[in-house]
Amino acid sequence: MAPHPHDSARESDRGGTPPAPAPPSGHRRAPHGPPGHAPCDGHPPGGGTGLGAEADGGQADGDPAGRAAALRRFAAAARRGRGLRRASCAVLLAVALTGGAVAAGGVRDAARSGTGAAPAAGALAPGLLAGAGPVAGIRSLEAHLRAQPRDFGGWAALGLALVEQARTQGDPSPYPRAERALARSLALEPGNEQALAGRAALAAARHDFSAALAHADRALEQNPYSERALCSRIDALVELGRYDEAAAAAATADRRRPGIPVFTRYAYVRELRGEAGTARKVLERALDSASSPADVAYVATALGRLAWSRGDHATALRHYARALAADEDHLPALEGRARALAASGDRPGAVETLERVVVRAPLPGPLVALGELYEERGADGDRARAREQYALVDAWTALARAGGVEPGLDTALAAADHGDAGEALRAARAEWDRRHTVHTADALAWALHVNGRDREALAYARRATATGYRDAAFLYHRGVIEKATGHDRAARSSLTEALELNPGFSPLGARAARAALKDLEGAR
Repeated sequence: MAPHPHDSARESDRGGTPPAPAPPSGHRRAPHGPPGHAPCDGHPPGGGTGLGAEADGGQADGDPAGRAAALRRFAAAARRGRGLRRASCAVLLAVALTGGAVAAGGVRDAARSGTGAAPAAGALAPGLLAGAGPVAGIRSLEAHLRAQPRDFGGWAALGLALVEQARTQGDPSPYPRAERALARSLALEPGNEQALAGRAALAAARHDFSAALAHADRALEQNPYSERALCSRIDALVELGRYDEAAAAAATADRRRPGIPVFTRYAYVRELRGEAGTARKVLERALDSASSPADVAYVATALGRLAWSRGDHATALRHYARALAADEDHLPALEGRARALAASGDRPGAVETLERVVVRAPLPGPLVALGELYEERGADGDRARAREQYALVDAWTALARAGGVEPGLDTALAAADHGDAGEALRAARAEWDRRHTVHTADALAWALHVNGRDREALAYARRATATGYRDAAFLYHRGVIEKATGHDRAARSSLTEALELNPGFSPLGARAARAALKDLEGAR
């Protein structure tokens, strides 16, 4: 998962379909996981590139800092009152973050259009929302739909925009509203491609990837050149672990709708198959073709993540600098920069940057990363600060579930290292039952390990590295499990490879890997 992300370009400028959630973006994952989930917008169809052969003024905008503060208040209350039932906590948190718009039943459909969705004839005026940020775009759509409540295209755009708003703001509470808007669009115009593509994006955002694939296929039956549906189809196949099919889907999308969204997905599929060099070349070509600040920021961030995952932290920092020059508030680039700074030895810079990130987007990946940096620093109060970050992961999980998301991998990876080992295993098993990916295999292996079930864990750890995808965290996990099962030679090889691949993959993980290697050498 993307804890891994999941993965988030600032796509409001593009109005594109939100990406499927990245692999878990936990403390050892690359920031925001797959680089392949770029926004989808409306480039004209063309040939391949050779890369691969009711609106009512709701609580739509919100304040990121306010949401972060609400999360912190919720986490503190949860620590004081552990007797609260989970469902009650989820409702309280949703109310805190949405002013009651979702949890109290006062759902008001409001959102913004995407530039990639063709408006219904006579509906949204061209350029009505062009260049509008989320808040301005939402308000424009509210006004439009009050005047033309039977505009199915407007309702579809509204649903897509709510999914996008939820993703970019790290707040899943708009998902029920998005669902209602898309249902309204389909009631007005059954089978319309815009709403079907929107449902694919929503299902993916909720981690229901089988449904996302089905909705994307239905949308493509209506319009084989739907960029949103083509992108959602690739994302769903990747997240289901059907990598060969995902590669074929990426090649098809490249022929039909070449552009940044497809190129970045194509690169990630290649990376998953062990072709990191090809992935880098594709991303470099994508960056050369990027023109808007949003595209430059997104692709440069993807290149930074790839360089970081290969231990080239100086190159990663250069890519992140370019991304932030294009968009100084691009959160994935800020998070990636923090990880690269930490790996380069600049711990104060990493902490300062991650503190900026979690104020605006208190998501599991940066929260755990910041908590681990506090733990490693060990200054007065740092242990309590770290615990607060980990408690916020639990708060985010409650909010996600209130929005209809099952954040299994995020929960599993964070709980395995900083929470309830039993919950980690339950979450990882549930996710594995839903989909077999390298990331779910790794999460299940690690959850089994922390529960003392290393012999069972070993097969999953090996499966996580079987496609050729190289991730230092996966190798570290495999090495620790191999050591625990008496496979000392294999453990030395895996741990050495992890540290050679990316010696800064995690402050605590890298330190533990070095300690395990030292222990193995002492036992020879």
